[in-house]
Amino acid sequence: MRRPGTSFHLTTALLVSLALLAACNRAPQPEPHPNAADKADVSGGQPWFTDVAAASGLDFVHFNGMSGELYYPEIMAPGIALLDYDNDGDLDVYVVQGQMLGGRPMSKAVFPARGPLKDRLFRNDSIVNADGARTLRFTDVTEHSGIDIHSYGMGVATGDFNNDGRIDIYRTGLDGSVMLRNNGDGTFTDVTTDTHTENRGGWGVSAAFVDYDRDGWLDLFVGNYLHYTVESEVQCLSVTGQRDYCPPNSYRAQPSRLYRNRRNGTFEDVTSRTLVGGAYGPALGVTTADFNGDGWIDIYVANDGVPNLLWINQRNGTFKETAQLAGAAVNAAGNAESGMGVDAGDFDNDGDEDLFVTNWLSQMNTLYVNDGTGNFEERKSASGLGRPSLAKTGFGTAWFDFDNDGWLDLLTVNGGVATIEAQALARDPFPLRMSNQLYRNLGNGRFEEVSDRAGPPFKLSEVGRGAAFGDIDNDGDTDVIVANAAGPLRLLVNHLGNRNHWLGLALVTTQRRDALGARVEILRAGQPTLYRRARADGSYASANDPRVLVGLGSSTMAPRVRVTWPSGHTSEVVDVPIDRYTTLRE
Repeated sequence: MRRPGTSFHLTTALLVSLALLAACNRAPQPEPHPNAADKADVSGGQPWFTDVAAASGLDFVHFNGMSGELYYPEIMAPGIALLDYDNDGDLDVYVVQGQMLGGRPMSKAVFPARGPLKDRLFRNDSIVNADGARTLRFTDVTEHSGIDIHSYGMGVATGDFNNDGRIDIYRTGLDGSVMLRNNGDGTFTDVTTDTHTENRGGWGVSAAFVDYDRDGWLDLFVGNYLHYTVESEVQCLSVTGQRDYCPPNSYRAQPSRLYRNRRNGTFEDVTSRTLVGGAYGPALGVTTADFNGDGWIDIYVANDGVPNLLWINQRNGTFKETAQLAGAAVNAAGNAESGMGVDAGDFDNDGDEDLFVTNWLSQMNTLYVNDGTGNFEERKSASGLGRPSLAKTGFGTAWFDFDNDGWLDLLTVNGGVATIEAQALARDPFPLRMSNQLYRNLGNGRFEEVSDRAGPPFKLSEVGRGAAFGDIDNDGDTDVIVANAAGPLRLLVNHLGNRNHWLGLALVTTQRRDALGARVEILRAGQPTLYRRARADGSYASANDPRVLVGLGSSTMAPRVRVTWPSGHTSEVVDVPIDRYTTLRE
């Protein structure tokens, strides 16, 4: 979260940022998009994104338990999930909640709790009106669902671990995790002990379901952060001598864990024999993809203040850590950074998975470009993604094609981790607020920040953490739900993307579950092939829509689709209809 050994106030960080800005003044400006006419604002004057969380019934405010003691976990949550738990074809919302820390009474809370302090599940009850317009509406179904978690929550992973065709939930927390089995009747059962996935004593943040051994059953990677208890809390000072939140190197890192699915409703901890060399942390972000193109899923971990990890699948039940040799462990100067959020995606449409990692302010966010063999080159400066992030601390993020032009864009959710002096002087009780950022892919290896054109949500200043991406209103473009520390949810509805053509795919394996990890090729006569993958992981402590949504720009051609399934099997479908969702089964 911060550069090791530092406890800077924002005033100090800004001096660093200004020096870096001066050095970057001669950097080339973004070139016009090769299809500039297609990239014009075609939203008809409507904002690209609007926040409809409150209007749609997503009544939730995160409680971080802060009482003036500056306990470290106060600044690390929450994550959020988009999942279709009731199999009705639309995305529901799961959000984690916090608690009071240190045994302090609720009367000491800086921000009063709103509602019961437990995780919440919201069912999507949206409707399509007679004129085709969609009305988003969510219903809080927590009580009916049987979900009753009151521990200090961090993040969420989603996947069908028992192959019954229903999405299950794995919820990470400050002291252990919870596995919730979907019963198929709108309720969930806590099966943590039965499945042996407690992550006992672990401060889990991001997690990912992944079929690493290609046996048709989802395994589970849990990214653990630090060894922390309230009793072990230390006091740290800013450079001005004021108390502030501590940097992560004030505590020992925890190793992450890999659980193998035994295919009988239980998991086995295989960390020591599978992740050769040790799964050291402190881990904050996790994404899974086939980085070297051998057909087997690998795991990438964004660590906070130490080198990141790239676990390459050896196809024999083990992984080899290659990040240093592959160029994806540190920045171009050889320095470890403070990785928080992470996502993998083919932003340059060359058929391999590139990496984007959000970092602490002044470090800048990092782009690792894949050469197709699992080796990477760091290009944050050349891409134009570095300089706009100098004064931001990034958390949730994802590659997503917000304008459906066929090129993956980026969104970063931002929020500070050390006191911002100007906000403290204004007596803000939680002076870590920042605005979020949207980056448009120019199609030439470079990006342009377009936050100032993206709509009112990008003018807000909040403490952003988790972000989940998916087509919440099923209208053919990607929406975003943002979880703020000690703040409300934001549901950013996309009004721009569906003005271009698109292709939606729900991929289902022979085991009746979402084909997480499947590789999709969109083949179009006379046009470049587009490459995507089905995934729910990535971002920060959050879970995404597992469907594949591909922007086609102005093309009306029904493409041919080739799917490489997690099992290794390949299938092709011709003339897949556009501007709608199609289910493809293995």
